[in-house]
Amino acid sequence: MVKLALLATLEAKPGKEQEVADFIKSALPLAEQEPGTVSWYALQLGPSTFGIFDTFEDEAGRDAHLGGEIAKALMAKAPELLAEAPVIKKVDLLAVK
Repeated sequence: MVKLALLATLEAKPGKEQEVADFIKSALPLAEQEPGTVSWYALQLGPSTFGIFDTFEDEAGRDAHLGGEIAKALMAKAPELLAEAPVIKKVDLLAVK
């Protein structure tokens, strides 16, 4: 049962909005290779605000994702693309359909 999630919010530097959108969309194949990641969503929350929301059945899957290739790529690109460090929150899901 899916009971855990991560919510990451990203604020693009001025003029880097499309690059951030393209970057997070390009991470889908990496997410598909993670057996512990149940679902993965790339979001645009506003003109320069983006997000990634993913779900997990257990803490091991969430931890593997946090130490995985998407996180590494995001941290490597953050200084170039983002106005501030990504905000990553661990989320407990209360109800899922």
